[in-house]
Amino acid sequence: MSQDKLWGGRFSEPTDAFVERFTASVSFDQRLYAADIRGSIAHATMLAKVGILDARESEQIIAGLLSIKNDIEAGKFQWSVKLEDVHMNIESALTERIGPTGKKLHTGRSRNDQVATDIRLYVRDEIDELLALIRAVQQGILGVAEHEAGTIMPGFTHLQTAQPVTFGHHLLAWFEMLERDHGRLLDCRKRVNQCPLGAAALAGTTYPIDRELTASLLGFDRPTENSLDSVSDRDFAIELCAAASVIMVHLSRFSEELVLWTSSQFDFVDLPDRFCTGSSIMPQKKNPDVPELVRGKSGRVSGHLVSLLMLMKGQPLAYNKDNQEDKEPLFDALDTVKDCLKAYADMVPAIKPKKSIMREAAARGYATATDLADYLVKKGMPFRDAHEVVGKSVAFAIRQGRDLSELTLPELQQFSPDIERDVFAVLSLEGSVNARAHIGGTAPAQVKAAISRARAKLG
Repeated sequence: MSQDKLWGGRFSEPTDAFVERFTASVSFDQRLYAADIRGSIAHATMLAKVGILDARESEQIIAGLLSIKNDIEAGKFQWSVKLEDVHMNIESALTERIGPTGKKLHTGRSRNDQVATDIRLYVRDEIDELLALIRAVQQGILGVAEHEAGTIMPGFTHLQTAQPVTFGHHLLAWFEMLERDHGRLLDCRKRVNQCPLGAAALAGTTYPIDRELTASLLGFDRPTENSLDSVSDRDFAIELCAAASVIMVHLSRFSEELVLWTSSQFDFVDLPDRFCTGSSIMPQKKNPDVPELVRGKSGRVSGHLVSLLMLMKGQPLAYNKDNQEDKEPLFDALDTVKDCLKAYADMVPAIKPKKSIMREAAARGYATATDLADYLVKKGMPFRDAHEVVGKSVAFAIRQGRDLSELTLPELQQFSPDIERDVFAVLSLEGSVNARAHIGGTAPAQVKAAISRARAKLG
């Protein structure tokens, strides 16, 4: 008869060795130890409050749990696959340390509501760390953007030169993407912050527990409403992985730009050597490995999101063993996003723009063509007619191998008599960016104002 399992009373033979290994989760869910112990302390405190445990028993249990936590953090705790998971390992160790009183801890709960609570506690802390890391990256972005508020570069659509922008303005686009990520995490945290403890296996418990007290002790906003949903819900993990996937898509886009900008074909920015590596055969190479790896890891996190969606799609209520498979993708997604955000928090402040090359690239691509069209519209010409005039002017300039600003007034006037000498102020790169002086525009004054508003958000 199986006597080495806490649930072994119903079974007449030991678990097969392979099945034991196959079904165990302790190799990866042991990272939930702090959340598990915190939840157990709250549960024991509540059990004493409602009279299920006496004060001495509650104190014994809490002291035993804290000693286990100390041993785990000191690397002295022995995890056992035979005990399946983090919960059974800690409960078994507790009983060994304090005797039969340890067996009373599980009164009024199940591993189903226990693990659901543990994951929510763990995820809540992870969200808080992600929020802080996003803010760190944003602070770095604002520092560089402020310094480069007037640095002119080409703006692109279809990766073709479109209009002049400032480097500071471009970086503020990164800031806004991360600001949405920050908001998504805050919104996700609201749904995470509900306490399943007390739902027990699936139907609640016959014991006179106080779920509001337990939720309060653990810092949750409220208990969950339905016991069936409480133990089987993993929406919060899916939602967090979705938010993490969007963060990684944003970081991947940033990375793609850095990879392009550091190439010899663009040569817009320089990254310090500490964020790059070399080649084993080509001594001249300086590879932007950190951005490339971040770009690659975005697929990894998106894959974890798909894994969680597929995990849940066929499950009937309530808890199923399938849910053991939620932890590895969730943990790895969170680890990956945190590492990538840490890399960017360190790397962004070190980005060095090559201003003269950026400016020369902006001047090379007829980036002020739209400004010439706007100039003609302000003179009273319909926009579609102005578009045609400018298109012909650009075609002429291309044949001449010159920029629009390098054409003479008579050359420009052959396409429209409305063009006068004041056009050259419009055709300059500075004139182009300064003209876009509205909220969200690329004018240096607007960039600085946007940075001030962004800093106020960060507090």
